[in-house]
Amino acid sequence: MKLDDLRVRKIFDSRGEPTIEVVALDGARVSHRAAVPSGKSRGSAEAKVFSYHEAEQSIEALRKAMLGREYGSVHEVDELLLGIDTTDTKAILGGNITLAISVALSRALAAEQSRQLSEVLHEEFFAHVSGAVRPRIYSNVINGGEHAANNLAIQEYMLVAAPKISYAELTQELVALYRTLGEQLRTSRKLEALPVGDEAGYCVDFKNNEEPLKILSSLIEESSLSDRLSLALDAAASSFYHDGSYRFGGKTINAGEMVEVYKKFTTEIPRLISIEDPFAEDDAEGFAALLEALPNLSVVGDDLTVTNPKRIEGFAERACISGVIIKPNQVGTVSESCRALEIARQHKLTTIVSHRSGETDDPFIIELAKAGSADAVKIGAPRNERINKYNELIRLYDE
Repeated sequence: MKLDDLRVRKIFDSRGEPTIEVVALDGARVSHRAAVPSGKSRGSAEAKVFSYHEAEQSIEALRKAMLGREYGSVHEVDELLLGIDTTDTKAILGGNITLAISVALSRALAAEQSRQLSEVLHEEFFAHVSGAVRPRIYSNVINGGEHAANNLAIQEYMLVAAPKISYAELTQELVALYRTLGEQLRTSRKLEALPVGDEAGYCVDFKNNEEPLKILSSLIEESSLSDRLSLALDAAASSFYHDGSYRFGGKTINAGEMVEVYKKFTTEIPRLISIEDPFAEDDAEGFAALLEALPNLSVVGDDLTVTNPKRIEGFAERACISGVIIKPNQVGTVSESCRALEIARQHKLTTIVSHRSGETDDPFIIELAKAGSADAVKIGAPRNERINKYNELIRLYDE
């Protein structure tokens, strides 16, 4: 595939914040585009996010290095990008720029072969992985923390749906459950309308951080979906970690006391199967203590691991995590995202390919999940801009 031109444009994410979209023109002048989301709760070791003005400068420099060349694989594209920006955090080019270029050119390569991107990525990076996996859906229906203007410290309360039926049917059931939850919250709080957070989950105030779990557990029990729904949390604990302690539930407590909080949650809410970032990103000992105390719980790294293959491997070997979030814009290229997914699989971690709070309509995370047979996808509430990811699941898996 010959790269004839490379352009960048300013677009806007689901929060109305500026982000970037890259357009690559192949030798036949056919355009292939990729848009990059952004997160509000970010790990300190994530790839750097450049502004549109900085992106223009990076693209101008990269045009000289990349245009007119032939590319035969995704690895070849990324090898060039990583040769120019050798920093772990893409501090020279910007991780959002390198990812957008990497995805756009990957799509150009797939189009040249008249194949789906997921097929091309599977063949190049995951050919040894046999058997199709239908990923579970992590659907964020109640928002707190940095994603919402309410009194919850915990950032996300999620329904975890097992795909025992088609994704079209499963999405319809999740939409119905989401609406039922909304009606219950609206009625109980005597509100005309319900506010929602960055990921379209409801964001009213609650008695405490456990109440949403109890409400969701009861909702599941009263529905016809009890055989295929579980619960998960994203604590995003770095947001309530200060000076070596956690400010949680009106108290200042240490990591050992946070372990006891999570143990209480899992005892009282047996459907709770997964907690993401239960401790701050620099509190690996807290992660390890929780995994030791609750070995059947999926203890998931996100800010801790930032989709970095070396960090994932290191924390897996230290028994800090049993699951990991894969967010391509944390690391900045397609090949590194695939490598992170593969390292996680080798260490028998639960793999969850995830969106960001500031999303676009780009479906790349679903294509990546299918290519790498991810265990789950985390894609927000089934409404507004988030529904695009549900629709892509239907397209790729139901047909």
